[in-house]
Amino acid sequence: MADELQNNSRRDALKTLFQGIGVLGLGGSLWGSAAIKLKASELTLRPPGALEEEDFVKACIRCGTCVEACPYDTLKLATLDNHTAIGTPFFEARLVPCYMCPDVPCVPVCPSGALDVKVIAKQIDGHNTDEPDIRRAKMGIAVVDQETCLAYWGIQCDVCYRACPLMDEAITLEYKRNERTGKHAFLEPVVHSDICTGCGLCEHACVTEKAAIFVLPREIATGKVGEHYIKGWDKADEERLINIKKAETKESSPEDVLNDWEHLLDDE
Repeated sequence: MADELQNNSRRDALKTLFQGIGVLGLGGSLWGSAAIKLKASELTLRPPGALEEEDFVKACIRCGTCVEACPYDTLKLATLDNHTAIGTPFFEARLVPCYMCPDVPCVPVCPSGALDVKVIAKQIDGHNTDEPDIRRAKMGIAVVDQETCLAYWGIQCDVCYRACPLMDEAITLEYKRNERTGKHAFLEPVVHSDICTGCGLCEHACVTEKAAIFVLPREIATGKVGEHYIKGWDKADEERLINIKKAETKESSPEDVLNDWEHLLDDE
C-alpha cells in the first residue's frame, strides 16, 4: 500500500513537471510569435505627429503616455491580436476616430520623440513654429469604395462629407448627372489627399454595414510616380530636374566626359 502511494506520488510529481515544461514551451512559442510581430506594420494608423513607421516603432518606448493623454480614448496599445508592434499606440477609425483636438495633447507628452511636434508644426510665412497644427497631420488618407458607396449609386447620402472636420477642403461633393434616370444628380464624395489628415471621422460616420469610405496609411493609399517624371507646368518640379542633371554632371568622371566627346566625334 505504501509502495503504491509512493508510485502515485511520483507519477503526480512527474505529471506536474511535464505540465510545467509544456507551459514554458507554450510561453516560449507565444513570445516567439510576439517577437515576429514586434515590427512596423504597413496597415496601422498611428497618432498625429508620428514619425515614419519604421522610425516610429524604433523610437516608441511603449509607455502609453499618449494613450492616457487622449481625451476621447481613441488611442490604444497594441496586443498580440492587433498584428502590429506590441505595446505601440494606434487607433481604429471605424471604432473610435481621431477627433482632431486643436492642442493635440497626445503629441507633446511623448518622452521619446516617436510623436514629434515638428511633424505637425504650425507654419507662419513658410516657417515652422513650436506649436502643433492638427490640420497638418498625415495619419492616413480616406479612400472611397465607389462600388458600395450609396452616393455613387445615386442615393442621396453625404454623411462622410458632413462628418469631415475639414468639410469642403478634405472632402468635397462633385455633382454629376444621373444618366440612368435623367432626372436626378449624383452627389459623389471626393477626397483630396493633400488636405485629408486621416482622422477617420468619415469612416466612423459611414452608414453602410462595412464602411464604404475608410482610412489607409498614406504609403498604402498613394502611388509613387518616380523621379524621372516631371510636371512641365510646375516650375519647382522643373528646377528639380535641373538640379538632378547638375548632380549627374558633377558625378561624371573626366573619363566619362572624354568618352562622351568621342561618341559625338564619331557621330559626325
